[in-house]
Amino acid sequence: MEIRLALQEDMEGIKALLRKYHRDTISEEDRPDGFVTTAITDEQLTRLINKEKGVTVIAEPVEGEPDKILGFCFAAPWEFWSSWPLFRHMMDIIPEYEFESKKLVLDETYQYGPMCIDRSIRGTGAFEKLFFASLDQFRDRFPLMLTFVNQINKRSENAHNNKAHMQTIGTFDFGDNHYFLMGIHTDAADKYFR
Repeated sequence: MEIRLALQEDMEGIKALLRKYHRDTISEEDRPDGFVTTAITDEQLTRLINKEKGVTVIAEPVEGEPDKILGFCFAAPWEFWSSWPLFRHMMDIIPEYEFESKKLVLDETYQYGPMCIDRSIRGTGAFEKLFFASLDQFRDRFPLMLTFVNQINKRSENAHNNKAHMQTIGTFDFGDNHYFLMGIHTDAADKYFR
């Protein structure tokens, strides 16, 4: 397995993994272990891969076929996410929060997530490797990464607090859901994963 930036030929594998673990299509057996809530169109995913360089994957080579995608992580500047209502809401409220006693500024932050790891490699350190590889991709562009975690998704909350060493900045509501707003410095890979 290798962790790398996604290529256009990885798109079908990314979409298959997203369908497998998306809130709307996940099996009841897999649901207690966490789920992904963000939907993305083919056009948006193509832009995220090619223009934003915002998809990091765990890929397993398969001879004569495209690599099997066992994990992905999306990340991009806020402008990319602005067509999603939840992200527009986040863009509106982020300046109301502070991180380590400093007011949050949209231009100094970007949005990470969703991240998805296939059940077959969970518990192997894959989450941490993928998380910090994605974080490293943006360290020259932004000092701070932000994300949100649905408060009912305890597996994701635990992983981001304990494995990714993210800090909870605050909470917010959108629709009928309650979220944690979380952040981390993009140079954290040097401290936690080198």
